[in-house]
Amino acid sequence: MPPTNAWQACIRHKPAPSFRGVSTMKIRARAAMVRPVSWNRFSDTHVPDSYKQPSAAPSTAACPVCHAVFLRGHWQWCAVPEGAASLMCSACHRTTDGVPAARLVLDGAFEAAHREEILGLVRHRAQRLHREHPMERVMAITSGEDGTSITTTGMHIARDISSAIHHAYGGKLDIDYAHAEAELHVRWHRS
Repeated sequence: MPPTNAWQACIRHKPAPSFRGVSTMKIRARAAMVRPVSWNRFSDTHVPDSYKQPSAAPSTAACPVCHAVFLRGHWQWCAVPEGAASLMCSACHRTTDGVPAARLVLDGAFEAAHREEILGLVRHRAQRLHREHPMERVMAITSGEDGTSITTTGMHIARDISSAIHHAYGGKLDIDYAHAEAELHVRWHRS
């Protein structure tokens, strides 16, 4: 029997959609079986972050070092508006203090043999992310006999770079969130 009015047409029940012939119940059951290989929970103790934006920050400010603009609650790349206060951004503050938010360590025989290629990928990802997010920057890249160490001003860029390297070259990727409030530790290794 067809619906007699628009309200009845809206409340008509349809069977649950399927994904390539698999019911949604089966998809939910499979998703429940997926678990991470290792899981390091965040620590329970809170460590205050002096590099977070203060709650009493002015509504409009510009960093005197990198010229990023704090507008509408976040840092962005745009022209400095008239009357903007001067406030150093957290990325420049971390860089001048030498305190990274994340440390990415690349090591192994494969890394030593393909170091320039891997660092080219690192630079490309860093430039791309920096254009979109002013607070995500690479602070320093140091290479030695035991591998390469990359320090960053944000955790997201370390995750992005390490995921790109892992996707491109395989290997083993370990992300340690246990000390993430102080500094995120990421290690990529391939023999």
